[in-house]
Amino acid sequence: MTGRVLITGGAGFIGSHVAEAYLGDGWEVTVLDDLSRGKRSNVPAGASFAELDVRSPEARRLAAEGGFDLLNLQAAQIDVRQSVADPSHDASINVMGLINLVEGAVAGGTRRVVFASSGGVLYGEAETVPTAETAPQAPVSPYGVSKLAGEHYLRCLGQLRGIEWVALRYANVFGPRQDPKGEAGVVSIFLDRLRQRQHLTVFGDGTQTRDYVYVRDVARANLLAATAALPAGDAHDTRAFNVGTGREISVLDLARIMGAIVAGKPEIRHEAMRAGELARSALDASKAQRVLGWRPAHSFEDGFRELVAWYDREMSA
Repeated sequence: MTGRVLITGGAGFIGSHVAEAYLGDGWEVTVLDDLSRGKRSNVPAGASFAELDVRSPEARRLAAEGGFDLLNLQAAQIDVRQSVADPSHDASINVMGLINLVEGAVAGGTRRVVFASSGGVLYGEAETVPTAETAPQAPVSPYGVSKLAGEHYLRCLGQLRGIEWVALRYANVFGPRQDPKGEAGVVSIFLDRLRQRQHLTVFGDGTQTRDYVYVRDVARANLLAATAALPAGDAHDTRAFNVGTGREISVLDLARIMGAIVAGKPEIRHEAMRAGELARSALDASKAQRVLGWRPAHSFEDGFRELVAWYDREMSA
């Protein structure tokens, strides 16, 4: 089944890959993005584009009047450090923007919402790693709180307004189009510095771990979530699915693996640990495999080689 989908943040790193996945499956795609981080050039051919802020009345009107079968929410303030410095700004986009678009979509008769949540920050310092969806949620940054709040708003509004919803809790996503000069994405930042033969900055001792999932695998999870039969139940965890590999890679191991592929042994320089960062994070995605039929198709090494090839093409162009 296909139809019309509105993708917020669809000119961004992850959102543009999500838009491509829907287009490739035959959906009619409209991208909504304010281009604060996204690029117009990222919007795939065949998609319509609206340059709007998710908090604006115009964005809500588009959601209400566009005849969309599906709302896919990728737009977000994603910088953990920025959320710590300015939690009000973080909440205005990640909470108020979500409510604005969902209420518009409800008014327009949209039947399902797919929401980009975050497994990387939602569980805080989890007792069990890899971590399942039922683990206690204890985010340690305002960004994580805003993502958790988004899930609760969807659960509540789903009950009140009769709309279906799915939350995809991403691990650390990497791949083509991630900005190496931006506020997130250690893989792209490290690759850019390796290619320029510069040192790599590691915050803390480098033993902190993350679960790195390739962006095209994430896009496929979004496509599957659009039409999958959803489990019954009122708890927000029921409609939440981890999207990760379950593999922990420390920052130091990340630098070693990347260096071995592209440039030899990198120079590491350490700086103080940043506020709001976790010591360990990896996701148990067995529920997504069981319910959505999703599993990652790329290892970190395979995805990174694809990223390197894309990066080199971009630099040569």
